[in-house]
Amino acid sequence: MKPTDGVTAEIVVQHVRGLIERGELRPGDRLPPERELAVQLGVSRPSVRAGLRSLAAIGILQTRHGAGTFITDGPPTLGTEPLSFLAALHGFTQDEMYEARRALEVGVAGLAAERATDDQIATIAEEVTSLFASLDDAQGFLRHDIRFHRAVAAASGNPILASLVEMVSTIFYEHRRRKVEEAGDLKDSAQMHRAIYHAIRARDAKRARAAMNEHLLLAQEAEASSNGNGSLRMIGHEPVDADHMGDETDAHALPSLSPVRAPIAAARPSRQRARLVPTHVR
Repeated sequence: MKPTDGVTAEIVVQHVRGLIERGELRPGDRLPPERELAVQLGVSRPSVRAGLRSLAAIGILQTRHGAGTFITDGPPTLGTEPLSFLAALHGFTQDEMYEARRALEVGVAGLAAERATDDQIATIAEEVTSLFASLDDAQGFLRHDIRFHRAVAAASGNPILASLVEMVSTIFYEHRRRKVEEAGDLKDSAQMHRAIYHAIRARDAKRARAAMNEHLLLAQEAEASSNGNGSLRMIGHEPVDADHMGDETDAHALPSLSPVRAPIAAARPSRQRARLVPTHVR
């Protein structure tokens, strides 16, 4: 019996996985061309493409136009599609979403206070500055809100937690952007983000955890009072491209906070960058 395309695509997936597990392929390595893989495995080129697409969908591979297909050269990332399907099928309540965020982000804030590099602290400060600059732009405020939380997660030094925060924040963003214009005064929210930043900068893990917990609890209360505790159903929504949130489509939409693009390993401190933090953020 001739194998189906799905079966032969799985052969490709398992072949690449085996190469990675044996250390023959490492982050940043280029895969052989499709034609060569097809000959090696005895499958068709469409099957090779299907297998490679499956690996790209879960963040293992990255295609660079004109250069080929490579093993992703950064920390792992998690696709949002499974979580989106769960939301579409069953619905997530606001309480469930905020509970998940607290379970993840309170601990992440404490780790960031303990481990953040100077560059990472400067990135968090820049997002706080952007929050205050976006008080009259609800959509812009939301984008910087999400980037702030991703920057804190990246500063935790744990790529698994950073990936989980990115996955959950993408779903949260898709829900919030539809009704963000209904938000009230954003200044209190910006000040809470600044309090988290101050605790991280002070290397005070306990205060950072407390500030993040208070922020998420108050945000949950504010959303519940404004529109009730409805389910976050996402029937028919398209997966969000985390690098092009909202209407922004240029390369600066989300320049450095995705775990794939922002290695979490410690970087050389940047004192010059720290001096550029505006006074009202300090």
